[in-house]
Amino acid sequence: QVQLAESGGGLVQAGGSLRLSCAASGRTFGNYAMGWFRQTPGKEREFVAAINRSGGSTTYADSVKGRFTISRDNAKNTVYLYMNSLKAEDTAVYYCAAEWTSTGRYYSRLVDYSYWGQGTQVTVSS
Repeated sequence: QVQLAESGGGLVQAGGSLRLSCAASGRTFGNYAMGWFRQTPGKEREFVAAINRSGGSTTYADSVKGRFTISRDNAKNTVYLYMNSLKAEDTAVYYCAAEWTSTGRYYSRLVDYSYWGQGTQVTVSS
């Protein structure tokens, strides 16, 4: 099992940047594919970005492609989400997620993930 804790959220002006971090417990972080999702009140949680266990493959939602970057540091048991050129519509609670895998794939569906953090609020003022 793995426990996840997000940090780095906050209030930022449109056009600004933030870096979210997700720290994972356990000694087998490198065996987990990781993802970031976000949710606003009254809406379903949506996919943002995902990375495979080595960090060599990533994928992004169209809405954030070119602005957000996901990366991971397996030595620090941490996955990051670098968010640039933030827009008001990026305002949401951001969650990181983990799924154990023996393959080099990443996952972009909500149902693919077994472990979730508590979320961190990102608010972008326009």
